[in-house]
Amino acid sequence: MTSVLMVCLGNICRSPLAEAAMRDAATKAGKDVKVDSAGTAAYHIGKAPDPRSQEIAMEYAQIDISHYKARQVQASDFDKFDYIFAMDDQNYRDLLAVRPDGSPAELALLCVNGVSVADPYYGNIQDFKDVWQQVSNACNMIVRNL
Repeated sequence: MTSVLMVCLGNICRSPLAEAAMRDAATKAGKDVKVDSAGTAAYHIGKAPDPRSQEIAMEYAQIDISHYKARQVQASDFDKFDYIFAMDDQNYRDLLAVRPDGSPAELALLCVNGVSVADPYYGNIQDFKDVWQQVSNACNMIVRNL
């Protein structure tokens, strides 16, 4: 089984949406994929996703993410997951900094047409819809290539 970890800063906006989008894409493609999400920072550990992320996941994919709990990336994640996707350049650099030597995980930036996923936290609901479109498109491409 392929395993995928989606990573943003606090694990309450982008990465939970990317986790939901990956689950949705894998289910629709009939592929068995283990998916999780985490943050590079410890700001929101144990908290549910932002209510706007919850609303968008339900609206676009009928996925209830209210039970997801924010967590911080651990060194062990680099052994547990085949692929780790960062939502933006800073998260990618942060992951590189904590990646253990010899890690088998493939680390990549999640982007569509060269555009990484902008943080919608200080934005409005449209920003969250835009994130859903980006992560959904990216996850569909990833699943096609698995």
